Amino acid sequence: MLQSAPATLSPVTVHRPRATMPFPARVCALVARFTDARVEESVAQLLPHLKSRGVEVLVSEELGPPLAAGSVSRVAERTIAERADLVIAIGGDGTLLYAAGLVARHGVPLLGINHGRLGFLTDVMPQDMLACVDAALQGKSEADRRPLLRASWPAGDRAGECLALNDIVLQRLAMGRMIDFETWIDDRYVNTHAGDGIVVASATGSTAYALSCGGPIVAPDLEVLVLAPISPHTLSDRPIVVSAGSLIEIRLLERPDARGQIVCDGMVRGELAVGGALRVQLASETLTLLHPLGYDYFRLLRSKLHWGRGNVDHSR
Repeated sequence: MLQSAPATLSPVTVHRPRATMPFPARVCALVARFTDARVEESVAQLLPHLKSRGVEVLVSEELGPPLAAGSVSRVAERTIAERADLVIAIGGDGTLLYAAGLVARHGVPLLGINHGRLGFLTDVMPQDMLACVDAALQGKSEADRRPLLRASWPAGDRAGECLALNDIVLQRLAMGRMIDFETWIDDRYVNTHAGDGIVVASATGSTAYALSCGGPIVAPDLEVLVLAPISPHTLSDRPIVVSAGSLIEIRLLERPDARGQIVCDGMVRGELAVGGALRVQLASETLTLLHPLGYDYFRLLRSKLHWGRGNVDHSR
């Protein structure tokens, strides 16, 4: 089962990303919910396949499955990105986001095998897994470099910090209580909000939590950020889209029992006290997702959102 990150983080040491992935890849790490029966079936197919190609397989010693001795190398999770040439996430988008947190500062490419519900990020279907893994090992996949978000906030004597692929969220901590907060962009006041919180999403994350808050779907190659209020107290409080170069600051205002929780890609990372400010901006690091050749973002949207009518072939 995937584990939550610590409530606060130490200052980040930025690692220089690798310029290219070595081909053919010789070390591959698996990240998955190994207790899921569907995932277990895919892992059972994948392990002998990788072994037949001379690929060493790494799994986290904390989260690894009860596999036969010698079939995998168990390593400390924090070292996976330092040792692996490729990381394969098997599960839903949540599993891929967890894997993204492991490799974000190391430049290791990430391939997602879909065993979730929607799978905007894990776009390889299980029946295509072995062929797509072979292509990735040989460098014959489409490399899709996605920007990351960096968040920082006061956390005692030091700043909390995290990276996210999809979104950074400030949300209310106490059930049944709203929070009041201000948004500032590049030191310019934007609005005062009352509600359950706010989502700051990258273009990649526009199809995640921000979408359920009424935000737009943004093509992933656009350099923008989406700000989407969560259950706002007024209907005039609408999502907005701003330049990806913006510095966004969210200031928690005084209110009885006001406590804000900071969530990065679905994982709780800390709390924000009254008077504190959550700052979000584009990170210098990027994440490389691997897709099968011929990947089409709009075809993915049609598939996941059931767009299009009739049986007309629009592929040409």
